[in-house]
Amino acid sequence: MKINPTKSKAVCFTRARVTEPLNYSLGGTVIPEASSCKYLGIILRSDLSWSDQVNYTVKRAWKALHFTMRILKRGNSKTKSLAYTSLVRPILEYWAACWDPYREGQINALNQVQKKATKFAHHRNESNWETLTERRKIARICALFKAYTGERAWKAIGDRLETPCYLSRGDHGKKIRSRKQRTDIGKYSFVNRTIQLWNQLPADALGTLSCKPRNFRQKTRKVINEAK
Repeated sequence: MKINPTKSKAVCFTRARVTEPLNYSLGGTVIPEASSCKYLGIILRSDLSWSDQVNYTVKRAWKALHFTMRILKRGNSKTKSLAYTSLVRPILEYWAACWDPYREGQINALNQVQKKATKFAHHRNESNWETLTERRKIARICALFKAYTGERAWKAIGDRLETPCYLSRGDHGKKIRSRKQRTDIGKYSFVNRTIQLWNQLPADALGTLSCKPRNFRQKTRKVINEAK
């Protein structure tokens, strides 16, 4: 693979207030230093915050929703619902397992899009759609399932998961050791947040972990819906 230095950025991922300047070059071309970069549609910030990604997602989702509302102004409820779940919601959920926000303002910004879509499709403020928060929660658990079972794309994360030193009588055998974090960035990261949910799942939901991800998602959704 050939790397184009003119389309590359050098980003130092750290929470330190003062950092040394990055001096990278490739083929005689200096790679400019940046505080953020976009990789596969995800905005990565040097301070490990997901605020830019959330804002970018909300902006794109509103744009798609307004386009849908203009095109389907005279459509029926079923068509409008299908348009939202096919064109708008995938934008709100693109790799949301890794950037799932924990700040109330960011969560509300995402929810406002679905709230507007609900009113557009059903002419009321409520619908039978799952909340975006619940869907992101399920997505995180399913992503950790792939890491735990050693799926190729998630193996690097799965190899770092550890079993706890002690299992109580109420714990299931697939429990994962949680890690203590001193900062919100670590505490609310994908792995640490999801380990807590994973350990709370009933043993029958995990089973032998030999099921397909789709079947595991159905089990997880059932458990979360029953816990409401």
